[in-house]
Amino acid sequence: MIKNTLARSLLTLAVAGVLASSAQAEITLYDQNDTTFSADGLLNAFYTHQEQGDQNVSRVRMGFLPNYIGFNVTKQQGDLKLGGRSSFWVTINDSNDLSTGGDTHTDSAIDVRQFYGTVDGDFGQVLFGKDFGLYARSNIFNDELLLGVGFAPQGSTRTTFGNITTGYPYANPNAQITYRSPKLNGFQLAAGILDPNYDFSSGNTRYSEEPRFEAELTWGTTFDNGHLNAWISGASGESTTAATDTTVDASGVAYGVQLGYGGFKLTASGFDQQGIPTTFTSDVLAAETDSDGYLVQTSYTYKAVRGVLSYGNVDAGGIESELSAGALFYSVNDNLKLVAEYSVHEPEGGADTDTLALGAVLTW
Repeated sequence: MIKNTLARSLLTLAVAGVLASSAQAEITLYDQNDTTFSADGLLNAFYTHQEQGDQNVSRVRMGFLPNYIGFNVTKQQGDLKLGGRSSFWVTINDSNDLSTGGDTHTDSAIDVRQFYGTVDGDFGQVLFGKDFGLYARSNIFNDELLLGVGFAPQGSTRTTFGNITTGYPYANPNAQITYRSPKLNGFQLAAGILDPNYDFSSGNTRYSEEPRFEAELTWGTTFDNGHLNAWISGASGESTTAATDTTVDASGVAYGVQLGYGGFKLTASGFDQQGIPTTFTSDVLAAETDSDGYLVQTSYTYKAVRGVLSYGNVDAGGIESELSAGALFYSVNDNLKLVAEYSVHEPEGGADTDTLALGAVLTW
Protein backbone atom coordinates (compact mmCIF):
# COMPACT_ATOMS: atom_id res chain seq x y z
CA MET A 1 0.00 0.00 0.00
CA ILE A 2 0.98 3.59 -0.41
CA LYS A 3 1.62 6.14 2.25
CA ASN A 4 0.14 9.52 1.36
CA THR A 5 3.59 11.10 1.55
CA LEU A 6 4.97 8.61 -0.98
CA ALA A 7 2.04 9.08 -3.32
CA ARG A 8 2.40 12.86 -3.26
CA SER A 9 6.14 12.73 -3.82
CA LEU A 10 5.67 10.58 -6.93
CA LEU A 11 2.86 12.54 -8.58
CA THR A 12 5.34 14.39 -10.75
CA LEU A 13 6.10 11.19 -12.62
CA ALA A 14 2.95 11.68 -14.70
CA VAL A 15 3.64 8.98 -17.23
CA ALA A 16 5.52 5.79 -17.67
CA GLY A 17 6.29 3.97 -20.79
CA VAL A 18 5.19 4.35 -24.36
CA LEU A 19 4.26 1.97 -27.14
CA ALA A 20 7.61 2.83 -28.78
CA SER A 21 9.66 5.83 -29.86
CA SER A 22 7.76 5.81 -33.13
CA ALA A 23 4.15 5.04 -33.87
CA GLN A 24 2.96 1.43 -33.64
CA ALA A 25 -0.15 2.12 -35.68
CA GLU A 26 -0.87 5.24 -37.63
CA ILE A 27 -3.20 6.95 -40.08
CA THR A 28 -1.48 8.33 -43.16
CA LEU A 29 -2.70 11.85 -43.88
CA TYR A 30 -0.33 12.70 -46.75
CA ASP A 31 1.89 10.58 -48.98
CA GLN A 32 3.20 12.33 -52.07
CA ASN A 33 6.53 13.43 -53.57
CA ASP A 34 8.59 11.25 -51.22
CA THR A 35 6.95 12.96 -48.22
CA THR A 36 4.62 11.37 -45.69
CA PHE A 37 2.67 12.80 -42.77
CA SER A 38 0.75 10.58 -40.34
CA ALA A 39 -0.98 10.63 -36.96
CA ASP A 40 -1.34 8.05 -34.19
CA GLY A 41 -2.81 8.05 -30.72
CA LEU A 42 -4.00 6.25 -27.63
CA LEU A 43 -7.04 6.80 -25.40
CA ASN A 44 -7.77 4.89 -22.20
CA ALA A 45 -9.77 5.06 -18.98
CA PHE A 46 -10.20 2.68 -16.03
CA TYR A 47 -12.54 2.27 -13.11
CA THR A 48 -10.42 1.38 -10.09
CA HIS A 49 -11.53 0.21 -6.67
CA GLN A 50 -8.84 0.10 -3.99
CA GLU A 51 -8.72 -1.31 -0.48
CA GLN A 52 -6.12 0.03 1.93
CA GLY A 53 -6.78 -1.14 5.47
CA ASP A 54 -10.36 -0.13 6.27
CA GLN A 55 -10.39 2.55 3.54
CA ASN A 56 -12.10 1.86 0.19
CA VAL A 57 -11.49 4.30 -2.68
CA SER A 58 -13.15 4.39 -6.12
CA ARG A 59 -11.74 6.35 -9.06
CA VAL A 60 -12.19 6.77 -12.83
CA ARG A 61 -8.70 7.43 -14.14
CA MET A 62 -6.03 6.86 -16.75
CA GLY A 63 -3.91 3.74 -16.64
CA PHE A 64 -0.13 3.34 -16.94
CA LEU A 65 -0.07 4.99 -20.38
CA PRO A 66 -1.46 8.49 -20.73
CA ASN A 67 -3.79 9.61 -23.48
CA TYR A 68 -1.79 11.05 -26.35
CA ILE A 69 -1.81 12.09 -30.00
CA GLY A 70 1.34 11.95 -32.10
CA PHE A 71 2.37 13.30 -35.51
CA ASN A 72 5.07 11.86 -37.76
CA VAL A 73 6.75 13.24 -40.88
CA THR A 74 9.31 11.72 -43.28
CA LYS A 75 10.92 13.07 -46.44
CA GLN A 76 13.39 11.33 -48.74
CA GLN A 77 16.24 13.63 -49.81
CA GLY A 78 18.69 11.75 -51.98
CA ASP A 79 20.38 9.07 -49.89
CA LEU A 80 19.02 10.52 -46.64
CA LYS A 81 15.62 9.98 -45.10
CA LEU A 82 14.67 12.93 -42.90
CA GLY A 83 12.02 12.52 -40.22
CA GLY A 84 10.45 13.97 -37.16
CA ARG A 85 7.96 13.18 -34.43
CA SER A 86 5.98 15.22 -31.93
CA SER A 87 3.61 13.74 -29.34
CA PHE A 88 1.32 15.45 -26.86
CA TRP A 89 0.25 13.65 -23.69
CA VAL A 90 -2.93 14.66 -21.87
CA THR A 91 -4.25 13.87 -18.41
CA ILE A 92 -7.96 13.32 -17.73
CA ASN A 93 -7.66 13.35 -13.93
CA ASP A 94 -6.94 16.93 -12.91
CA SER A 95 -10.53 18.26 -12.78
CA ASN A 96 -11.51 17.02 -9.30
CA ASP A 97 -8.22 17.44 -7.45
CA LEU A 98 -9.31 19.57 -4.49
CA SER A 99 -5.73 20.02 -3.31
CA THR A 100 -5.40 22.71 -6.00
CA GLY A 101 -8.16 24.76 -4.39
CA GLY A 102 -10.80 23.49 -6.79
CA ASP A 103 -9.76 25.86 -9.58
CA THR A 104 -8.82 23.25 -12.19
CA HIS A 105 -12.23 21.97 -13.25
CA THR A 106 -11.71 22.92 -16.90
CA ASP A 107 -7.94 22.47 -17.05
CA SER A 108 -6.04 19.61 -18.66
CA ALA A 109 -2.30 19.23 -18.30
CA ILE A 110 -0.52 18.70 -21.61
CA ASP A 111 3.05 17.39 -21.75
CA VAL A 112 5.23 17.30 -24.85
CA ARG A 113 7.04 13.99 -24.36
CA GLN A 114 8.58 13.72 -27.84
CA PHE A 115 9.77 16.44 -30.18
CA TYR A 116 12.69 15.25 -32.25
CA GLY A 117 14.20 15.02 -35.71
CA THR A 118 15.93 12.05 -37.32
CA VAL A 119 18.38 11.51 -40.16
CA ASP A 120 18.54 7.96 -41.57
CA GLY A 121 21.03 6.54 -44.03
CA ASP A 122 23.28 3.57 -44.69
CA PHE A 123 25.21 4.61 -41.57
CA GLY A 124 22.19 4.14 -39.29
CA GLN A 125 20.22 6.92 -37.64
CA VAL A 126 20.93 10.14 -35.76
CA LEU A 127 18.15 11.45 -33.48
CA PHE A 128 18.23 14.95 -32.01
CA GLY A 129 15.63 16.56 -29.78
CA LYS A 130 13.47 15.23 -26.94
CA ASP A 131 12.71 11.52 -26.61
CA PHE A 132 12.63 8.79 -23.98
CA GLY A 133 16.00 7.86 -22.49
CA LEU A 134 17.98 4.76 -23.46
CA TYR A 135 18.71 3.45 -19.98
CA ALA A 136 16.03 0.92 -18.84
CA ARG A 137 14.00 1.82 -21.92
CA SER A 138 13.37 -1.77 -23.04
CA ASN A 139 12.50 -2.84 -19.50
CA ILE A 140 9.41 -0.63 -19.82
CA PHE A 141 8.60 -1.27 -23.47
CA ASN A 142 8.48 -5.03 -22.83
CA ASP A 143 6.28 -4.76 -19.73
CA GLU A 144 3.25 -7.03 -20.26
CA LEU A 145 1.14 -4.60 -18.19
CA LEU A 146 1.98 -1.62 -20.39
CA LEU A 147 -1.68 -1.23 -21.38
CA GLY A 148 -2.89 -1.82 -17.82
CA VAL A 149 -2.68 0.00 -14.47
CA GLY A 150 -0.08 -1.54 -12.15
CA PHE A 151 1.04 0.47 -9.10
CA ALA A 152 -1.75 3.04 -8.61
CA PRO A 153 -1.40 5.69 -5.88
CA GLN A 154 -4.88 6.56 -4.66
CA GLY A 155 -4.44 10.31 -5.09
CA SER A 156 -2.59 10.46 -8.42
CA THR A 157 -3.90 13.17 -10.75
CA ARG A 158 -2.13 11.81 -13.83
CA THR A 159 -1.12 8.30 -14.84
CA THR A 160 -0.62 5.30 -12.61
CA PHE A 161 2.95 3.98 -12.31
CA GLY A 162 2.81 0.50 -13.81
CA ASN A 163 5.96 -1.16 -12.44
CA ILE A 164 7.93 2.03 -11.82
CA THR A 165 9.52 1.69 -8.33
CA THR A 166 8.30 -1.93 -8.21
CA GLY A 167 10.20 -3.42 -11.17
CA TYR A 168 12.21 -0.76 -12.99
CA PRO A 169 13.02 2.98 -13.02
CA TYR A 170 11.39 5.27 -15.59
CA ALA A 171 13.32 6.20 -18.76
CA ASN A 172 11.78 9.67 -18.82
CA PRO A 173 11.92 11.93 -21.90
CA ASN A 174 15.05 14.04 -22.12
CA ALA A 175 16.94 16.30 -24.52
CA GLN A 176 19.46 14.18 -26.38
CA ILE A 177 21.63 13.50 -29.42
CA THR A 178 21.56 9.77 -30.09
CA TYR A 179 23.09 7.49 -32.71
CA ARG A 180 21.58 4.11 -33.68
CA SER A 181 23.55 1.65 -35.76
CA PRO A 182 22.08 -0.43 -38.58
CA LYS A 183 20.92 -3.88 -37.46
CA LEU A 184 23.55 -6.57 -37.95
CA ASN A 185 22.70 -10.24 -37.31
CA GLY A 186 19.90 -9.09 -35.02
CA PHE A 187 22.10 -6.66 -33.02
CA GLN A 188 21.57 -2.90 -32.81
CA LEU A 189 23.50 -0.38 -30.73
CA ALA A 190 22.15 2.98 -29.57
CA ALA A 191 24.38 5.52 -27.79
CA GLY A 192 23.83 9.12 -26.92
CA ILE A 193 24.50 12.17 -24.79
CA LEU A 194 21.60 13.51 -22.74
CA ASP A 195 20.96 16.71 -20.82
CA PRO A 196 21.91 16.14 -17.15
CA ASN A 197 19.70 17.48 -14.38
CA TYR A 198 20.64 20.90 -13.01
CA ASP A 199 19.56 23.66 -10.64
CA PHE A 200 20.92 27.19 -11.08
CA SER A 201 18.57 28.86 -8.63
CA SER A 202 20.09 31.09 -5.96
CA GLY A 203 21.80 29.09 -3.22
CA ASN A 204 20.90 25.70 -4.78
CA THR A 205 23.31 25.48 -7.69
CA ARG A 206 23.76 21.94 -9.00
CA TYR A 207 25.43 21.19 -12.31
CA SER A 208 27.33 18.56 -14.27
CA GLU A 209 30.70 19.08 -15.93
CA GLU A 210 29.90 16.47 -18.58
CA PRO A 211 26.71 15.38 -20.35
CA ARG A 212 24.92 12.25 -19.24
CA PHE A 213 25.90 9.18 -21.30
CA GLU A 214 23.47 6.37 -22.06
CA ALA A 215 23.64 3.36 -24.35
CA GLU A 216 21.58 0.29 -25.20
CA LEU A 217 22.42 -2.91 -27.08
CA THR A 218 19.48 -4.99 -28.32
CA TRP A 219 19.33 -8.35 -30.07
CA GLY A 220 16.47 -10.30 -31.53
CA THR A 221 15.79 -13.39 -33.60
CA THR A 222 12.80 -15.37 -34.76
CA PHE A 223 12.29 -19.09 -35.21
CA ASP A 224 9.40 -21.38 -36.06
CA ASN A 225 6.40 -20.11 -34.10
CA GLY A 226 8.55 -18.05 -31.73
CA HIS A 227 11.00 -15.25 -31.02
CA LEU A 228 13.82 -14.39 -28.61
CA ASN A 229 14.81 -10.83 -27.68
CA ALA A 230 17.46 -9.59 -25.26
CA TRP A 231 18.81 -6.20 -24.23
CA ILE A 232 21.29 -4.47 -21.97
CA SER A 233 21.59 -0.74 -21.31
CA GLY A 234 23.75 1.52 -19.20
CA ALA A 235 23.94 5.08 -17.89
CA SER A 236 26.70 7.23 -16.47
CA GLY A 237 26.52 10.76 -15.09
CA GLU A 238 27.33 13.01 -12.16
CA SER A 239 26.01 16.01 -10.26
CA THR A 240 28.00 18.64 -8.37
CA THR A 241 26.53 20.78 -5.58
CA ALA A 242 28.31 24.12 -5.61
CA ALA A 243 27.57 25.10 -2.01
CA THR A 244 29.32 22.04 -0.58
CA ASP A 245 31.65 21.33 -3.53
CA THR A 246 30.55 17.69 -3.49
CA THR A 247 30.02 15.47 -6.50
CA VAL A 248 27.79 12.42 -6.72
CA ASP A 249 28.64 9.86 -9.40
CA ALA A 250 25.68 8.01 -10.89
CA SER A 251 25.73 4.81 -12.93
CA GLY A 252 23.44 1.92 -13.74
CA VAL A 253 22.91 -1.22 -15.79
CA ALA A 254 19.53 -2.55 -16.93
CA TYR A 255 18.93 -5.79 -18.80
CA GLY A 256 16.32 -8.29 -19.85
CA VAL A 257 15.23 -11.18 -22.05
CA GLN A 258 11.92 -12.17 -23.63
CA LEU A 259 11.06 -15.60 -25.05
CA GLY A 260 7.90 -16.22 -27.01
CA TYR A 261 6.69 -19.55 -28.34
CA GLY A 262 3.22 -20.08 -29.73
CA GLY A 263 0.82 -18.30 -27.42
CA PHE A 264 3.24 -18.33 -24.45
CA LYS A 265 5.61 -15.53 -23.53
CA LEU A 266 8.11 -15.21 -20.68
CA THR A 267 9.77 -11.87 -19.87
CA ALA A 268 12.41 -11.21 -17.20
CA SER A 269 14.25 -7.92 -16.63
CA GLY A 270 16.28 -6.23 -13.93
CA PHE A 271 18.54 -3.31 -13.04
CA ASP A 272 21.37 -2.40 -10.66
CA GLN A 273 22.34 1.23 -10.08
CA GLN A 274 23.84 3.79 -7.74
CA GLY A 275 23.08 7.49 -7.41
CA ILE A 276 20.00 7.13 -9.65
CA PRO A 277 16.49 7.16 -8.16
CA THR A 278 14.01 4.38 -8.90
CA THR A 279 11.70 7.05 -10.37
CA PHE A 280 13.27 9.31 -13.05
CA THR A 281 16.40 7.72 -14.54
CA SER A 282 17.76 11.13 -15.64
CA ASP A 283 18.00 12.39 -12.05
CA VAL A 284 20.97 12.10 -9.69
CA LEU A 285 20.43 11.57 -5.97
CA ALA A 286 22.13 13.56 -3.21
CA ALA A 287 24.17 10.46 -2.34
CA GLU A 288 25.46 7.40 -4.18
CA THR A 289 22.65 5.22 -2.84
CA ASP A 290 22.40 1.71 -4.29
CA SER A 291 19.16 0.30 -5.67
CA ASP A 292 18.25 -2.77 -7.68
CA GLY A 293 15.19 -4.65 -8.80
CA TYR A 294 13.63 -7.14 -11.17
CA LEU A 295 10.40 -7.94 -12.97
CA VAL A 296 9.22 -11.42 -14.01
CA GLN A 297 6.13 -11.92 -16.16
CA THR A 298 4.43 -14.67 -18.10
CA SER A 299 1.52 -14.48 -20.51
CA TYR A 300 -0.57 -16.68 -22.75
CA THR A 301 -2.60 -15.50 -25.72
CA TYR A 302 -5.50 -17.55 -27.06
CA LYS A 303 -7.31 -15.96 -29.99
CA ALA A 304 -8.53 -12.55 -28.70
CA VAL A 305 -7.66 -13.11 -25.02
CA ARG A 306 -4.27 -12.54 -23.36
CA GLY A 307 -3.70 -13.46 -19.71
CA VAL A 308 -0.76 -12.03 -17.73
CA LEU A 309 0.86 -12.87 -14.39
CA SER A 310 3.41 -10.37 -13.08
CA TYR A 311 5.71 -9.92 -10.08
CA GLY A 312 8.16 -7.08 -9.50
CA ASN A 313 10.46 -6.16 -6.61
CA VAL A 314 12.70 -3.14 -6.00
CA ASP A 315 15.18 -2.53 -3.18
CA ALA A 316 15.94 1.20 -2.90
CA GLY A 317 18.58 1.85 -0.28
CA GLY A 318 17.46 -1.14 1.78
CA ILE A 319 13.71 -0.40 1.54
CA GLU A 320 11.76 -2.87 -0.59
CA SER A 321 8.58 -2.41 -2.59
CA GLU A 322 6.82 -5.13 -4.59
CA LEU A 323 3.83 -5.52 -6.87
CA SER A 324 1.99 -8.77 -7.68
CA ALA A 325 -0.58 -8.57 -10.47
CA GLY A 326 -2.76 -10.56 -12.82
CA ALA A 327 -4.61 -9.21 -15.87
CA LEU A 328 -6.84 -10.23 -18.77
CA PHE A 329 -6.80 -8.32 -22.07
CA TYR A 330 -9.57 -8.90 -24.62
CA SER A 331 -9.09 -7.57 -28.16
CA VAL A 332 -12.47 -6.54 -29.51
CA ASN A 333 -10.64 -5.68 -32.75
CA ASP A 334 -7.23 -4.40 -33.83
CA ASN A 335 -7.84 -1.01 -32.23
CA LEU A 336 -9.92 -1.67 -29.10
CA LYS A 337 -8.97 -3.67 -26.00
CA LEU A 338 -10.89 -4.34 -22.79
CA VAL A 339 -8.82 -4.83 -19.63
CA ALA A 340 -9.44 -6.43 -16.23
CA GLU A 341 -6.59 -6.31 -13.71
CA TYR A 342 -6.02 -7.09 -10.03
CA SER A 343 -2.86 -6.12 -8.17
CA VAL A 344 -1.41 -5.97 -4.65
CA HIS A 345 1.20 -3.34 -3.82
CA GLU A 346 3.32 -4.07 -0.75
CA PRO A 347 5.76 -1.34 0.35
CA GLU A 348 8.10 -2.07 3.24
CA GLY A 349 6.97 -0.15 6.30
CA GLY A 350 3.65 0.82 4.69
CA ALA A 351 0.17 -0.54 4.25
CA ASP A 352 -0.77 -2.91 1.41
CA THR A 353 -3.09 -1.69 -1.35
CA ASP A 354 -5.34 -4.06 -3.33
CA THR A 355 -6.46 -2.60 -6.68
CA LEU A 356 -9.18 -3.84 -9.02
CA ALA A 357 -9.13 -2.11 -12.41
CA LEU A 358 -11.60 -2.42 -15.30
CA GLY A 359 -11.11 -0.34 -18.44
CA ALA A 360 -10.74 0.11 -22.17
CA VAL A 361 -7.84 1.11 -24.43
CA LEU A 362 -8.30 2.55 -27.92
CA THR A 363 -5.35 2.94 -30.30
CA TRP A 364 -4.90 4.02 -33.88
